[in-house]
Amino acid sequence: MMHQLTSLASRILFAASFVLAGVAIVEKVANVAGYTLLRGYTAFRLMEWAAMSLIFVIAVQLREIKHAKSIH
Repeated sequence: MMHQLTSLASRILFAASFVLAGVAIVEKVANVAGYTLLRGYTAFRLMEWAAMSLIFVIAVQLREIKHAKSIH
C-alpha cells in the first residue's frame, strides 16, 4: 500500500513540476512582451518550485531502487 502511495505521489509531483516549468516559460515570454500572467510569482520562482519537486521525485525514486535491491 505504501509503495503504491509513494509511486502515485512521485508521478503527480513529476507531472506538476513539468507543468510549473511550462508555466514559467510562458510567463517569461509574456514578461519579455511586456505582459504578465501571474502577478505574484516570477518565472524564476516557478522554476525553483519545479526544481525542488523534481529533486524530491529523484530522491524517492532512488530510495525505491535501493529498497528493491536490498530485497532481492
